[in-house]
Amino acid sequence: MSKIKQDKIPMTLTEDNVLKIAIEQGVIENEFNWKLVRERDGLTMQSKEIKWLEWNEEGSFKAKHDEPAVGRSLLMSPFNQFFTWQTTSITEIVEEREDYIKFKTRNSNYELWKLKND
Repeated sequence: MSKIKQDKIPMTLTEDNVLKIAIEQGVIENEFNWKLVRERDGLTMQSKEIKWLEWNEEGSFKAKHDEPAVGRSLLMSPFNQFFTWQTTSITEIVEEREDYIKFKTRNSNYELWKLKND
């Protein structure tokens, strides 16, 4: 009888009891720098990095930025086809500090915290 080789898939369990699978290169990213909370249901997402995406008038990608602004969407890492979370475009910035932003999008309200310094 021959042995069947089974690859091991690295996984981790987050504080919110979400099982995360390390897709990219088998590396588990367990250090988060950002925490996003959706107001209506408390959905919490965390990521190591974030980007703010700007869109053309027809809705296609225009540019990426390090700062939030009305009309931009938040994208949370990883930055590939398996991204963690993307919001719809910001319609209003309610409050903004160096390590915190509260903003509204077309369909949700969010709070984003920077958890640690880079």
